[in-house]
Amino acid sequence: MLNVFAKIFGNKNDREVKKYRKRANAITSLESKYEKLSDEELQNCFEELKQAVLNNEKSLNDVLNDSFAITREASKRILGMRHHDVQLIGGMVLHDGRIAEMKTGEGKTLVATLPVILNAMTGKGVHVVTVNDYLAQRDANEMSKLYNFFGYSVGVILGELKDDMLRKEQYICDITYGTNNEFAFDYLRSNMTLDITEKVQREHNFVIVDEVDSILIDEARTPLIISGPTNHKNVNYVKANEIALKLEKGELIEPKSADEKPYSTGDFTVDEKNRTILLTDQGIAKAEELFEVDNLYSLENAMLSHNLDQALKANYLFVKDVDYVVKDNEVIIVDEFTGRLSEGRRFSDGLHQALEAKEGVAIQEESQTLADITFQNYFRMYEKLAGMTGTAQTEATEFAEIYNLDVVSIPTNLAVARIDRNDLIYKSEREKFNAVCTKIKEYHQKGQPVLVGTASIEKSELLHTLLTKEKIPHTVLNAKQHEKEGKIIEKAGEKGAVTIATNMAGRGVDIKLTKETLELGGLAIIGTERHESRRIDNQLRGRSGRQGDVGESQFYLSLEDNLLRIFGSDKIKAIMERLGIEEGEHIESKMVTRAVENAQKKVESMHFESRKHLLEYDDVANEQRKVIYNFRNDLLNPEFDINSKLDENRREYVLNLLSEAEIINGMPSEDYNYDLVIAKLREELNLEISKEDLTSQSFEQLEEKLTTMLKTIYEDKMSIAAPEQKSEIERILYLQILDNAWREHLYSMDTLKTGIGLRGYNQKDPLVEYKKESYNMFIDLIASIKNEIIKVLFTIRLQSSEDAKKEQEAIERMKASMEEINEKIQTNLDENEDKTIERKEKKIARNEPCPCGSGQKYKNCCGKSGPKRGLAAGN
Repeated sequence: MLNVFAKIFGNKNDREVKKYRKRANAITSLESKYEKLSDEELQNCFEELKQAVLNNEKSLNDVLNDSFAITREASKRILGMRHHDVQLIGGMVLHDGRIAEMKTGEGKTLVATLPVILNAMTGKGVHVVTVNDYLAQRDANEMSKLYNFFGYSVGVILGELKDDMLRKEQYICDITYGTNNEFAFDYLRSNMTLDITEKVQREHNFVIVDEVDSILIDEARTPLIISGPTNHKNVNYVKANEIALKLEKGELIEPKSADEKPYSTGDFTVDEKNRTILLTDQGIAKAEELFEVDNLYSLENAMLSHNLDQALKANYLFVKDVDYVVKDNEVIIVDEFTGRLSEGRRFSDGLHQALEAKEGVAIQEESQTLADITFQNYFRMYEKLAGMTGTAQTEATEFAEIYNLDVVSIPTNLAVARIDRNDLIYKSEREKFNAVCTKIKEYHQKGQPVLVGTASIEKSELLHTLLTKEKIPHTVLNAKQHEKEGKIIEKAGEKGAVTIATNMAGRGVDIKLTKETLELGGLAIIGTERHESRRIDNQLRGRSGRQGDVGESQFYLSLEDNLLRIFGSDKIKAIMERLGIEEGEHIESKMVTRAVENAQKKVESMHFESRKHLLEYDDVANEQRKVIYNFRNDLLNPEFDINSKLDENRREYVLNLLSEAEIINGMPSEDYNYDLVIAKLREELNLEISKEDLTSQSFEQLEEKLTTMLKTIYEDKMSIAAPEQKSEIERILYLQILDNAWREHLYSMDTLKTGIGLRGYNQKDPLVEYKKESYNMFIDLIASIKNEIIKVLFTIRLQSSEDAKKEQEAIERMKASMEEINEKIQTNLDENEDKTIERKEKKIARNEPCPCGSGQKYKNCCGKSGPKRGLAAGN
């Protein structure tokens, strides 16, 4: 019934497109009006619209039709490209904060100029995010001529741009292009600076994410982390790897009847579907024996069990040249979606160290999180988020649920003429690749260009070897350099060209076809394996048949492919056996293609749950991150009233102090434990006060007396500094305490997250437990920061300018004396050149007796660190 109604009235997407098409027609009707104007008149018309928006006389929606019509006219004159009506629709979809799904070759780069130019009118900045530096630079260069026509400045954020001031200049521009990684890392780095002028990023106003599925779906499984060295050392990676190799891999035996229970053989089992490894009781006992511990899962051995888990994953789930490569004595991650090497990126949670131990390369120091954020939470900060891609409908549910983004599929300008054939399925991988090689040879002899998509570097090299044996000239795209990648892909449409690329490689680059190659059948696409995600397959197919061009595509599969082997081969295998398929033969049917797609849907659902799970945990941290970063921004603001904040902290310190001394409001004053209060003040603030100074008749009087006393003593001490210097000292120290505490909190949160899953065995929801525990930890964090700043400010020692001057003069005299002695020594050396003189000073150990004869240890006497110099020297 629903299908019948959809055919009569159209589905929701058709109705949305119809609404946009009506407005596109209205924009097109303005074309004749603006065609008649000179460049200067066109610019003046646009400036009038912009001023109306800036003066709040009109909204962006009010001026959309004229803005789009003017942009189209300017594009015709400057770029020689006229926006089609479907591109106008795409521009409106983006302006409305939605996802525009447009097929490959429909000109998404040009589409983006429409909402960018419109939204930049507000002066709040527009960000355009691409998947790599090459595309960011290319798009900014190509479109800047159009933007400059309207008086807009254009910036580009590239990985090679290291100077913060230069990066800041790019962000100040009206329109800024860059990659998702660079934008998100700049946000984290901006929240680690000690000076407001060092913050490079401006407000998060409007962003358009190109290849939105790649960035917001594929890359969203891993959070962005800025890490640094940790004090929490761990050296068990090699030992854990040795033990992992000594354990015997078993398998899960399913029960044959309802009375039986499943059981596992060997020391551990591997679940490839869920990418997990489970130790059996036998395996746990063997691991305890090899580690020489009584209980592998006791608290003190928690890291040993964790290291062993990671070592088993490294050896039995992660494959060299598929998941990672070893290059220059380093383990480098291979991006599972692009096949590109992710230089500088490391697996977290000790997995990267486990892989280094497995491969016998240098194990790099374990790091701890200094700042982190997920792409989901970064992009949700924007006031308006939009995206464009050729493939989004398969993930429409996730876009709606996580980002509140609707997907609108926009029809092509010209009908798609590409022929998409059914999948061919072979029994073995060897038979499949032989068939692929034969088909490529057929295309090459005919002169028809062919683009072959592989799932990994390993499979690319296998096909390269086969084609080399057959003497078929071809190009293998390793995608290590984006610029090189773009140039190779551009040539993939030449006559007789054979290009092997990992799936998705070269996105954003047009494959040019000549009239001759179109007559030969256009670009042929061969997929050598189905990806876990249907989108990646659709992206590969979408490389052919752009703008109504002819083309064809077909996937070659085998029962040994990971997707079919793990998720869907039983049914297909049964069909092949029933049909009696011989060596080298294949089956081809819509039913089989549907079975493969069902397997893909299962995996997509799993990945969605994985990303959702990651986000649920990061949402907890994100609320805490917002509180810390907002307060941090207050501290960086010169107008922030830090005195009031310190007054508040001082009062809380006093209340906590009285609570620790068990002095409670309402208890008799004669029961007050003044001695404990005095002892705590001496210990924490280095403050000597008498019992008489504290004696009070009530709790309120004691609280007020203590608070006033602490403030008076503190203000007297700080009075030698000018007010602006005092504020600067307080601000810098507060920031340092805040940052150090936040870093330790992140480490504790990571540790909590690692073990929280075990709560599930106790019939408790790990997420609920995580929220509860992390909330309590955060409350403790805030309290400790407030407490610590009072302690530190009380114990710093300020020098008067006169004392500082005298100290500096003494240092200069000491330097002059040392230089004089050195000159004499050098003179003696010059006079005795023929003698061998060993100038080697014996280093005194810190715990040895001091050579001055004081009787004390060296570290407590002459080896003691001298006093800090400057305005904020400590005691």
